[in-house]
Amino acid sequence: MNGKFVTIEGCDGVGKSTQVRLLKERFEREGIDAVFTREPGGTPIAEKIRGIILDAGNSEMDGLTELFLYEASRRQHTLEIIEPALQSGRLVVCDRYIDSTLAYQGYGRGLDTDMIRKLNEWAMGDAKIDLTLFLNVSSQEGFSRKGGANGGDRLEKEKSDFYERIYDGFLTIAEREERVVKIDASGDKYSTHEKLYGYLKDNGYIR
Repeated sequence: MNGKFVTIEGCDGVGKSTQVRLLKERFEREGIDAVFTREPGGTPIAEKIRGIILDAGNSEMDGLTELFLYEASRRQHTLEIIEPALQSGRLVVCDRYIDSTLAYQGYGRGLDTDMIRKLNEWAMGDAKIDLTLFLNVSSQEGFSRKGGANGGDRLEKEKSDFYERIYDGFLTIAEREERVVKIDASGDKYSTHEKLYGYLKDNGYIR
């Protein structure tokens, strides 16, 4: 595929979605062509699955059920949005992708990580991630930023130890995968934005 695929990852509360929004707005101002999308979601079918996953009323959902729903959403999203954009030579920026599933369902929920990697491969098809920017903020700070556990959605009801396992998982992924770059996101949103934009520009993802 001729395009480039960039994913933005991080624990809850690190400001990830804000950073994706700031990048999108700046790209639009500067005339940089890119497809911005998110997981779970990105297509009508995948967004419906997202609603099921995050519905706070679905408290009885099993960890494997949760995993399979994420992968089903990813498969549809990849087929409809990501692969066509990459095939046409465009830059794709995705708010979360396979590393979140490995961190949350693997390290957070304790599901088998080798199984998750295989499911991720099947869901991705021919898509390949070129770069992952991991917003590196400690689990304690991220948990505090998001206001602790709350009933906003099913995952946000989890306690701090869940997010500690997720953060450790992301660090493990970053050590294992050369495509993952850790970005210090402990400062304000604008300084973090400049780090992200600067890395993309300095490494030829945008011109």
